[in-house]
Amino acid sequence: MSAATPTPAPFNAVASLLQGPLLENPYPIYAGLRASQPVFQVPVPFDVGAGVFVLTRYADVQQVLRDPRLSVDRRRSDALSRNIDRLPAQLFGEESLFRSMLMMDAPDHTRVRGLVNKAFTPRRVAELRPHVEAIAKALLAGPAAAGRLDVIAELGAPLPAIVIAELLGVPAEDHAKFRTWAAQIVATPLTLATGAESLRQGFESLNEYLRGVIAARRKAPQNDLISALVAAQDEREALSDGELLATAVLLLVAGHETTTNLIGNGTLALLQHPAELARVRAEPELLKSAIEEMLRFDSPVQGTVRVALEDVEIGGARFAKGALLIAAIGAANRDPAAFPEPDRFDVERRDNHHLSFGFGAHFCLGAPLARMEGEVAFRALFEAFPKPALSGAPIAHRPNPILRGLQALEVVSASPS
Repeated sequence: MSAATPTPAPFNAVASLLQGPLLENPYPIYAGLRASQPVFQVPVPFDVGAGVFVLTRYADVQQVLRDPRLSVDRRRSDALSRNIDRLPAQLFGEESLFRSMLMMDAPDHTRVRGLVNKAFTPRRVAELRPHVEAIAKALLAGPAAAGRLDVIAELGAPLPAIVIAELLGVPAEDHAKFRTWAAQIVATPLTLATGAESLRQGFESLNEYLRGVIAARRKAPQNDLISALVAAQDEREALSDGELLATAVLLLVAGHETTTNLIGNGTLALLQHPAELARVRAEPELLKSAIEEMLRFDSPVQGTVRVALEDVEIGGARFAKGALLIAAIGAANRDPAAFPEPDRFDVERRDNHHLSFGFGAHFCLGAPLARMEGEVAFRALFEAFPKPALSGAPIAHRPNPILRGLQALEVVSASPS
């Protein structure tokens, strides 16, 4: 049977989904797409050439993430190259995230990743654990005494932000600043026009700040990652100025935003499934598998993008050169063809081969650190709040459906039963 070309759905129907349901609970939408249009052509209302597509099946998403015929450089897609003037300028400059390894193909990706990798090895992460435990304990001391905690503002956001800032060499007194700037960058919703000013402010402020840090490390190196990157640039010309700054921005933003969402989404899942919470509390050794299930069940990163470098066929559908493919990681992680009873939250799930950290050459560099921070955060949370419960405050998700996370999550100490 010959490959099919997906038929786009009406734009108005898609736009209505993006105004609320996709943020609140995208999983029924994913299930509907998998069943009816597993390769879904997005009806973007301007010229996108070869098209924009969403793939929702596990097998298709996994292939997209590892296929060498697909590029991570979004600028090579018709959708972006033909519409640069419609998008925030901060996305395309020499110091933008498009110059970071997140959006580089080999050999540039291999070169830049190799310079950063040593800071995130399992051995280095293990060495960091005692310090991360001390940070988590200190963060929770006040909320524990008060019997009330905003999991996002008081634990999920500051813990990974402090850790990645210290690794890079950002002074402790400036942690709050870059958390604010990072929040402005990732808050941008799908309708970029409404978030362009926030994106501009966040990028410009963070870039200006990091230029200062880089200049200071060039004069007086310290034992931190930015100093190591500056040395690699000065001694071996291993990085351009734009790549150095973009790498620092990427590490600061990605190094804590996704872990914040893991902690927030995971806490919510546990509190909404009290039997599973009780299992983890009774059997602490289940926490590692519970974190993997949190990552699968409500992934902090719901999707990523690739560009067809040539005509390709995936999942029985044809894509022309220049097509932009959105690999729906959140949908793949709930695919019944890959996970039995995918909508069931099971902290002891076996063979949990979720795609939340990606797959292939671009598998998340910070995965060992994120897993360790998640484990430390939950152990500290259970110690500070032996009987945590939702306060009843409204639960709202942040406006970016790709980086799925909560705006706040209020937890209280439940009365002993």
